[in-house]
Amino acid sequence: MILTGPAIAAAISAGEITISPYEPARLSPNAYDWRLGDTIRACEADLDAAAPTAYTEHTIPAAGLVLKPGVLYLGVTLEKTSSETYAQLLNGDRTIGALGIWVHVSAPLGHQGHAIRWTLEIRVARPARVYPRMTFGKLVFLTTHGSPASYQQAYAKYAATKGIGISRLYEEIRQGAL
Repeated sequence: MILTGPAIAAAISAGEITISPYEPARLSPNAYDWRLGDTIRACEADLDAAAPTAYTEHTIPAAGLVLKPGVLYLGVTLEKTSSETYAQLLNGDRTIGALGIWVHVSAPLGHQGHAIRWTLEIRVARPARVYPRMTFGKLVFLTTHGSPASYQQAYAKYAATKGIGISRLYEEIRQGAL
């Protein structure tokens, strides 16, 4: 089940959900409105699953940064979120989609215990200017069923990510996991 805005607020008060920075006004009927951080990586070269992704990193200026079609951008949420009680689901929202911006299409699930700023996969249909700290999507909290298993306490490839994480599939390929 999806938590309502009031249930999210109650879980934050009870210490079951952490959102930092948290602003109660960003709660909506069934979600929390998250924001784009101030750093973005542009991946303009060919991508290879067997090698670390090459990128250039940019600070998004207050005047904004124009994203271009055909480029994979990796961004990061302003908010760090965590919960040992609930799973999380991160999505873009209608206002971003109406600008032709697709965000976080392939990995929207934050497991129980997920405790990082989210790395965002961003693509644009047309050139689109984005700004640091702009509302970029909705975060939903979900109740789970069964025995809890914390993402941070299990071996999890991306658990220690401090900022924008690139694909680490190349680690598996080097180990012969394919």
